[in-house]
Amino acid sequence: MPYPCAPWTLKGRAVQTLHPIDTRRVRSLVPSDLAIVEVFPGKTLGGVYCAKYGAGSTLLYNELIVVSALVRCGMQFGAWISHIYVDHPDSVAGGREIWGLPKELAEFTWERDDGDRVMVHQGDCLLCSLDFSIKTFRLPIPFAFPSFSTLGSNLLLFPGEFMSAIGLVKSRLVVPPESPFAMLNLTQPYLTFSCEDLRLVAGAPQVVKERATATPYAPA
Repeated sequence: MPYPCAPWTLKGRAVQTLHPIDTRRVRSLVPSDLAIVEVFPGKTLGGVYCAKYGAGSTLLYNELIVVSALVRCGMQFGAWISHIYVDHPDSVAGGREIWGLPKELAEFTWERDDGDRVMVHQGDCLLCSLDFSIKTFRLPIPFAFPSFSTLGSNLLLFPGEFMSAIGLVKSRLVVPPESPFAMLNLTQPYLTFSCEDLRLVAGAPQVVKERATATPYAPA
């Protein structure tokens, strides 16, 4: 299946939640090559990122990313993405074969009224729903944060460079018990940010090391 080469430039809007997550809950999701970084005793940091990429993007699609932990390999730090869903088959193929990410297809519904809501389904299964308020005051903020992944026997690290008008918003996240990431116990977010006029550049991955153990995800 054809897909664009890295890097991918993605433009649109997004919402990002932050949650303290029990380290013990995510240990089985993170490769043994990576140490889980704790922000509080027994707690790492994770969250849910929902985005809608539109005009000017390498591909036009919706995306749900579940970050289950902050991790490190030596002195290199990054995010660990345990679950990721999109609604474009080329994004699935590129995500798996370029970045080693476990992308799956899902359906996205965005609603706008007095606030915003995004719901993500796989068939009859609701993966999550996220309600958040609209923020009129935002600050343009650039930031970068890398992520780890695995592809075959390689541990990868790839950059993510962001530029967005960011505002702090109120939100309510619902993750049903049947959702594949319900075990993370993502209850009320600690913080939630809305990202308008988003520009994200997902860079090409670099090999950090060759792994001695089996990867938890191997692209088909």
